[in-house]
Amino acid sequence: MALLDSKKLPLGADCPDFDLINVDGSRVKRDDFKGKKVLLVVFTCNHCPYAVAVEDRIAQLGREYGYNRNFAMVAIQPNDPNIVAADSLDNMQMRAEEKDFRFPYLWDETQDAARAFDAVCTPEFYLFDADRKLVYHGRLDDNWQDPSKVTRRELKEAIDLLLEGKQPPTQQYPSMGCSIKWREQT
Repeated sequence: MALLDSKKLPLGADCPDFDLINVDGSRVKRDDFKGKKVLLVVFTCNHCPYAVAVEDRIAQLGREYGYNRNFAMVAIQPNDPNIVAADSLDNMQMRAEEKDFRFPYLWDETQDAARAFDAVCTPEFYLFDADRKLVYHGRLDDNWQDPSKVTRRELKEAIDLLLEGKQPPTQQYPSMGCSIKWREQT
């Protein structure tokens, strides 16, 4: 397991298109969320200790904002399950049910979405405005290990500001996590 910091996709970048399979078997596309003021895209997985440590907090975000008709959220699992079996679609389905994910949990089978987002680690958070411009690409909060020691919830603060029609601060701290497990290119 290699610890990586997220790359700095520039603020203002367009949200890459995606069309991925959800754990319920449906397909989910970026354009399914037209009309939403806020789109949160989270790259995560089932096996990485950094992702596992924050998955309850990610699920909580889905519960906190799921009622808001201006908010949408998806989680994308980018790892090759031939490298890490815990990240298979079957295991994703079980995890989504176990953790009560109230948002699509998508499998990036080709890893094209991860490449388009320039994602490098799990977890990694991308927040887009109504025009699908990147306004936040940073960490969830200031303590990935222990939720009781969190003093700043930067992602939640950014979501709240965006829902109020304000821009999040440009001072953002990178997310850190396990490297994406890339399949070999043929």
